[in-house]
Amino acid sequence: MDRSQKADSVASLNATFNEVGVVVITRNLGMTVAQTTALRVKMRESGASFKVSKNSLAKLAIVDTNYAGISELLTGPVALATSVDPVAAAKITVEFAKTNDKLEIVGGAMGSMILDADGVKALASMPSLDELRAKLVGLVQAPATKIAQLATAPAAKLARVFGAYATKEAA
Repeated sequence: MDRSQKADSVASLNATFNEVGVVVITRNLGMTVAQTTALRVKMRESGASFKVSKNSLAKLAIVDTNYAGISELLTGPVALATSVDPVAAAKITVEFAKTNDKLEIVGGAMGSMILDADGVKALASMPSLDELRAKLVGLVQAPATKIAQLATAPAAKLARVFGAYATKEAA
């Protein structure tokens, strides 16, 4: 990698660090290409990314960003999982690490808050942004549904009473 490629890589990583909501740092302990590809596909499907980066370039890229505190975690063969949604990258990484013992979660950061491995796992247990939106829509729709049920209930009860009188008189 020549100097211009390194500069491009640092600029790309810096732009990523300025856009994302969470960075999860993982240690690759001998994952195969197929396993890494499967993880990248899962990440891409949820709007996240998984990238192996040189530690020295990543340390240069995090300068003057909210993620400057993760520099001490960038040692050894690490990869960065990032996403705009603060939960997506953590959730996919933790789920993949449960089924693959060659991926170790080192830590991460959500904005300027540094997370250890347990913090990333706790973040992964939270509902994602889409799940929270769905719950909010459900809560907003629930009162309207209940009002509609209450509005039709008296008419239905009245119809049953009239039906009962009609069958009683017919008998």
